[in-house]
Amino acid sequence: MKKYNVLGIGNAVVDVISQSSDMFLEKMNIEKGIMQLVDRDRGELLYNSMDNRKQAPGGSVANTIAGIGALGLKTGFIGKVGTDELGVFYRDTMEENGTDFVNNLSDKSELPTSRSMIFVSDDGERSMNTYLGISAELGPEDVNLEVAASADIVFLEGYLFDKDKGKEAFIKLAKECRAAGGLSGIAISDPFCVERHRADFLSLIKNELDYVIGNKEEIMALFETDNFESALSKAVDISPLVVCTRSSEGVTAIQEGNRVDFRVEPVIPVDATGAGDQFAAGFLYGLATHANLETACSMGCLCAEEVIGHIGPRPQIRLLDKFSEMKLI
Repeated sequence: MKKYNVLGIGNAVVDVISQSSDMFLEKMNIEKGIMQLVDRDRGELLYNSMDNRKQAPGGSVANTIAGIGALGLKTGFIGKVGTDELGVFYRDTMEENGTDFVNNLSDKSELPTSRSMIFVSDDGERSMNTYLGISAELGPEDVNLEVAASADIVFLEGYLFDKDKGKEAFIKLAKECRAAGGLSGIAISDPFCVERHRADFLSLIKNELDYVIGNKEEIMALFETDNFESALSKAVDISPLVVCTRSSEGVTAIQEGNRVDFRVEPVIPVDATGAGDQFAAGFLYGLATHANLETACSMGCLCAEEVIGHIGPRPQIRLLDKFSEMKLI
């Protein structure tokens, strides 16, 4: 038995969430519906402009790992936070919720703990403005080989590709996990991330990974095509397992010639923050528990549906009960 069913690596970002109008977004020059990186001064300006802030440990893969932990599996997270108040809050909250925060707090940098200011519109769209701070400094020295070998599955966050040392950390973790008999995979993260690092993504997926999870736009951007089926075909050529979310159209997953097109009933989101992250949580729970492909897709979609029904990127109900009710477990 391995120590961790699923181990994640990614940006350790404190999510700071508030509701806002489109008029406010325009006034503050915030582009609606996307994630933008901001510098320290812009981050402080936006933080101070937020009313009725809610604070939670976040980051894409960290949200996924927390979701898997809430489903009862053994989880760990590799990330970098400072010794400041937000860093202590991040570590303690992750561990209180059942996920090991593997690394020590970092006191060797003047950079603060990362935070993302998330403005949620009336239609549920979220506009994310992220100051990366110390999390972007994560590198291979932060990956413990013993920890890497102790996981059945590792999940990598594409956003860390923006620095070479992040890529090095990925490869070190993936290689060690696979050498010990585990599976390694990646969340592509967003189309802009793909545009910046297409060649590196393709090389990593083809040579170092066992699965890839992304949405329709990300998969098409990866292969520079507007044809979804063509993009899927090319993805399958380089990865044993390809999982593609398609918003209200559901999800398509292909593994060794077995294709599942799982449909969902469209719902109006209260807050779309974390939908993809929690889909990945449900799907990886299915993968870790050896569920079949359709069941894993169903689990992912149920987790995504739950999280878009409330403010915040992490589940608020016991989803295992929902899985049992739906006869998935």
